[in-house]
Amino acid sequence: MGVPTATRLQRDCAGRARSAGSFVVVLGVLAAAFAVTAYVVPRSGRGPGGEEPTSAPVAPAAVRTVAHSVVYELLGAHGARNVTFAAAGSALTQHAEVATPWSTRFTRVGPAGRTEFYSLAARNPGPGALRCRIVVDGVVVVEKAEIEPGRLFSCAV
Repeated sequence: MGVPTATRLQRDCAGRARSAGSFVVVLGVLAAAFAVTAYVVPRSGRGPGGEEPTSAPVAPAAVRTVAHSVVYELLGAHGARNVTFAAAGSALTQHAEVATPWSTRFTRVGPAGRTEFYSLAARNPGPGALRCRIVVDGVVVVEKAEIEPGRLFSCAV
């Protein structure tokens, strides 16, 4: 009795290569069709001429502005240190030391009806009182005094 020997089946490798090649060709055709469609469809939607319609520019609504005259003052016998204030355009300005009486004036322009912020801070070198005052359009809006030497204080509205 003999033992049957196993035989290998011959596979058609060329058939596999042909099916993979067909797949690549189909995939390439689909990619090319997608690219052409993406390029042509948006352009054809505009119609002949190819120019997009233009709209009239929209002008911003006119905003009424107001100008406020602002004065910051420091009053005392021994000057002031570390003076910091919000000036025109809300920019912070600082001075290491100033002689008193000291004041600065500026005009702040902004939209009508908007609440404005004004701030002045300083350190009292002492002895004695150091007063700060903020005047807006000729009216004192805040006034404060510090009598303790070396203390930082502020006037703000």
